[in-house]
Amino acid sequence: MSSAETATAAAPDARTERRAKRIAKHLTSFAQQHGGSADAVVEYVGAVATRIVVVGADGAWGDQVAPTYAVGRRAAELAGLTLHENFEGELGLKVKTSAYEWKRMAGIQLGG
Repeated sequence: MSSAETATAAAPDARTERRAKRIAKHLTSFAQQHGGSADAVVEYVGAVATRIVVVGADGAWGDQVAPTYAVGRRAAELAGLTLHENFEGELGLKVKTSAYEWKRMAGIQLGG
């Protein structure tokens, strides 16, 4: 393999790393603002996006969208988040919802 082929083959990995580092900054900031640590689930949204659901140590939650599963997973790893395979059990129990979420969920259920 020539050096040009090697550089081309490595380009997607470098791009993934850059994107992941950019997203990891946001995830790290969230964790610091919400108890110093956070848990995360990386899940497919569709063919063109991945969602990183983050739950802080204080129960606050949020999400970030990444362009691919690889970028999302790498971003969570770089941010030092505890990764879970799914959003069930203990992780779900950690989430604290506010009046806003309850009102929004009720509005969706009631057609609002």
